[in-house]
Amino acid sequence: MPRLEHRRQPLLPRRTFMRRLGRYAAAAGAVVAGGLAVGVLGYHLLEGLPWLDSFLNAAMILGGMGPVSPICSTAGKLFAGCYALFSGFVLLLVAGLILTPLLHRLLHRFHLEAGDRDK
Repeated sequence: MPRLEHRRQPLLPRRTFMRRLGRYAAAAGAVVAGGLAVGVLGYHLLEGLPWLDSFLNAAMILGGMGPVSPICSTAGKLFAGCYALFSGFVLLLVAGLILTPLLHRLLHRFHLEAGDRDK
């Protein structure tokens, strides 16, 4: 991730800020895709679910809804519990990635002196 500007530096132009926001959103998307891949592989390999059902279960847990298919094996149940905890951390990470450039710009703009603001 790129470094954010110091409080003594001027506010980034809108176009540059939007590029930064896009990079952070792309990183958040990559985190979600990686988390989904972990879930799909885990459900497929440990629980023996077909690929589509593995994707559905992983997407539902990652989205906070809960599993769809019943989990029968001990390994599958252990994985489902760990994956649910992992999904909570992914949610926090993605929220941080999305909010970081927005909150930084808000705070940066708030601390600028009136003459330094871009209009």
